[in-house]
Amino acid sequence: MSFDAAPDVEVRRSKRRRRTVSAYRDGDKVVVMIPATMSSRQEAEWVQTMVARLEKAEARRRPSDEQLLKRAVELSDQYLGGLARPESVRWAENQKSRWGSCTPGDRSIRLSSRLQGMPSWVVDYVLIHELAHLLEHGHDARFWAWVDKYPKAERAKGYLLGFSAAAHLDPPPDDVDGTDGAEDIDVD
Repeated sequence: MSFDAAPDVEVRRSKRRRRTVSAYRDGDKVVVMIPATMSSRQEAEWVQTMVARLEKAEARRRPSDEQLLKRAVELSDQYLGGLARPESVRWAENQKSRWGSCTPGDRSIRLSSRLQGMPSWVVDYVLIHELAHLLEHGHDARFWAWVDKYPKAERAKGYLLGFSAAAHLDPPPDDVDGTDGAEDIDVD
């Protein structure tokens, strides 16, 4: 989701809630929980306050493009013998159906901004997946052998599948391989 645009917000009123307001992200939307007794004006003020607080907290946890590149190099060194060296790694706002993509020709990696705020080990998995495409363009056994060097690969795949299911997103196709070296490559 773009952090420049207003997020989709769902307000949940609770009769049990008396004096507290809370907010959390559920997929691409922000859920704000307020007491049922709040007026519409109070609701609007608290929604604005809580969305701002949540986005500020997420911004602290969201690595910059430079930090993503540094992390990708660290992961390559740790799990891929330093063989996968990206030229650039950046967040992409326009990736709604894939978690990441890689263009081996210019050695660029893009991560979906939907990953922002997810656990770091999930972001690391997507980075490893895309780094492996710098070594193997398709999704063959050699490719998966590289990816599976990351100890949390299966756990992260399950997390992303569960997230997609909860958000009612279609999983990416299994047959995208980008073998011409210029295709963007889906994370399975």
